[in-house]
Amino acid sequence: MHRLVIEVDQHLYKLLESAARAHHLSLEAECRRRLGSGEVHSRYLQALLAELHAEEEQRRAK
Repeated sequence: MHRLVIEVDQHLYKLLESAARAHHLSLEAECRRRLGSGEVHSRYLQALLAELHAEEEQRRAK
């Protein structure tokens, strides 16, 4: 299993915590839910996901 560490500002962290509570999930589960469903509103997160997908494709090609 890979580990991903993302630094977020305090405002985004509070929004994620609030959404996690609203969905009755842990913070980690809320992040996984958003990443898994494609619910990405941040351009930074979109770029990060694109980079991760590209790295995964390169790894598979080897």
